[in-house]
Amino acid sequence: MRVGWLALAAFSVLTVLAPARAADDPVVRKGHFTIVHPAQLDKDKARATYATLALRMAKDYAMAGEPAVKGYQSWRRFNDAPYPSKAHGNRYLNNYANAVAAPTYGRMGGTMRMPEGAVIAKDSFTVTETGAVHPGALFFMEKLPAGTRPDRGDWRFGMILPDGSLFGDSQGTNADKVAFCYDCHMKRADETDHLYFFPEGNRRTYYSR
Repeated sequence: MRVGWLALAAFSVLTVLAPARAADDPVVRKGHFTIVHPAQLDKDKARATYATLALRMAKDYAMAGEPAVKGYQSWRRFNDAPYPSKAHGNRYLNNYANAVAAPTYGRMGGTMRMPEGAVIAKDSFTVTETGAVHPGALFFMEKLPAGTRPDRGDWRFGMILPDGSLFGDSQGTNADKVAFCYDCHMKRADETDHLYFFPEGNRRTYYSR
């Protein structure tokens, strides 16, 4: 069963993403691979779809052994339903914040500075217009001790693929592969400490799974 799940996830990468090119290709280096023909889901359908994937996704991401996002689905989730994100390649996302991050992150705007130890985790899935459903990557940001990476606002960026492999870690393995994450988030450096927020129509101040 697990082999089939991972094979399906791998197949989705090959079939619904824009073609991958050489490692120095600017499309690969500067943004997320894009789902070519995404489905448009209402909130009820998005919730139901995520419900079928969530536990398996968490289990597979955990294979990466990344302590920053351990047990992330037990954290506070700030969206009332998975929402489509063009910035993340037309995937459906959920925004989780750990206990350190939640009080500040929950303001969803205004001038803010996140405390050391704050972690934001966004898991994702894709649905094509033909109805094919696939798990996506887990994206995360971790606020490091002051002075660790002043050029990046002391943020660490990482991405875990749906098979549990680490795609990139800005402080370690394949750092260059996630450089585009900071390139995007730096545009929000001064106002919201590098954070973007999802549409107001999907927000709630508290959610308990």
